[in-house]
Amino acid sequence: MIRHLVLFKLNEGVTRDDPRVVEGEAAFRALGGQIEELRFWELGWNISDRPIAYDFAINSAVEDADALKRYLEHPAHQAGVALWREFATWVIADYAF
Repeated sequence: MIRHLVLFKLNEGVTRDDPRVVEGEAAFRALGGQIEELRFWELGWNISDRPIAYDFAINSAVEDADALKRYLEHPAHQAGVALWREFATWVIADYAF
């Protein structure tokens, strides 16, 4: 199995209630039911006020590297990524477990 972690940082001046953010969150929430490669799908907003914290996180898992590639290339995933590019940056970590 491969864990796929993504941490998002909203751009300066962008807030959670921005309509673009609301749309982006909804798009990513829906992925768990749209992409069959996903074996685990969890996401949520950061609750820490620590200055090093990111704003939003996705924690997911797929079977193997091929499944990860199919997930990343899936049109629904690509559409969500396009939305988030408008208002956030992110970092990822993919690791076997």
